[in-house]
Amino acid sequence: MRALTYHGAHDVKVDTVPDPTIQDADDIILRVTATAICGSDLHLYRGKIPTVEHGDIFGHEFMGIVEETGSAVTAVQPGDRVVIPFVIACGDCFFCQQDLYAACETTNTGRGAIINKKAIPPGAALFGFSHMYGGIPGGQAEYVRVPKANTGPFKVPGTLADEKVLFLSDILPTAFQAVTNTGIGQGSSIAIYGAGPVGLLSAAVARMLGADRIFMVDHHPYRLAYAQRTYGVIPINFDEDDDPADTIIRQTPGMRGVDGVVDAVGFEAKGSTTEAVLATLKLEGSSGKALRQCIAAVRRGGVVSVPGVYSGFIHGFLFGDAFDKGLTFKMGQTHVQRFLPELLEHIEMGRLEPEAIITHRMSLEQAAEGYKIFDKKKEDCRKVILTPGGSDIALPEIDSFATVPAV
Repeated sequence: MRALTYHGAHDVKVDTVPDPTIQDADDIILRVTATAICGSDLHLYRGKIPTVEHGDIFGHEFMGIVEETGSAVTAVQPGDRVVIPFVIACGDCFFCQQDLYAACETTNTGRGAIINKKAIPPGAALFGFSHMYGGIPGGQAEYVRVPKANTGPFKVPGTLADEKVLFLSDILPTAFQAVTNTGIGQGSSIAIYGAGPVGLLSAAVARMLGADRIFMVDHHPYRLAYAQRTYGVIPINFDEDDDPADTIIRQTPGMRGVDGVVDAVGFEAKGSTTEAVLATLKLEGSSGKALRQCIAAVRRGGVVSVPGVYSGFIHGFLFGDAFDKGLTFKMGQTHVQRFLPELLEHIEMGRLEPEAIITHRMSLEQAAEGYKIFDKKKEDCRKVILTPGGSDIALPEIDSFATVPAV
């Protein structure tokens, strides 16, 4: 089969690799009909995530048709059309029984990202996201072996196009968890740092949940302009404003700050010179600039929600400020399976239109070029969809905030 494989930092290729096979009784083999390049994939592409090996297959956002099932699979059968959560969970362990699927303690044979090496099991394995997270081949391929198929694959109706439901695999539930973790509701205010795919869908979710004011901080004017016209955000370009948190606070009642804030940037935020030096010396794993801004922008008693990926130590974490303000932090990988039925209903009812963020639809054979476009933000790229055997298809944009459906 053909698959996108890693050959070094900024070097990925579509190669011919062996077809996947059933290895365990609860495996399925999926024929991929659509997959996507995620912002998290760029961390791998740039060589920022350890334990990525030559020839690894990337991709954790994908869907398709069940081709073959193991003898213990009862939840799906050949011919079923399914979306695959990027989190691989067993469904039976202590954490899965609490719907904390990303904490599944049985699927990851790696060590996870925890530096404090105590005797605690790693969290769940992830598709296509390094050997630190299980080394499971990803979905930017023609076929994928899907483990734990009685818990992961989620059936979707044939009446909905792939592009409408594909993002159920990751970025839509990630945005939904991020926003609902803040506890905002009708009339609330929220700040979202990062206008990438997760940030944009966070704005869509916040608007659906009735947020009155949505601030969005990014340094790409085209992404901010899109978010403003589509979701009615108040855009702030941090290349032009050196303190977005102060700007946000001044636009909230009583200058208290926003009710909740989402850090959809993570560890590759543009940090200070000190942070750049510390990262080069391997003394720091992440830039803390976005997180410091989030702590500053949120009101006392508010929630800082972090879907953005972080790794290792962070310089200048404002713990004293967080303590003084009585903040709550909620973060981590997404418990995807928990949210899928509700999110599918929102899509079917037209409350959410996640496909609106797509700008590039390319064939799998064009995947390496798709990575370059997405990485460098060329051609006003917001999101790249890859179709095995498909071709580049232009998709219409939503051009005005008025077209976003209400609840």
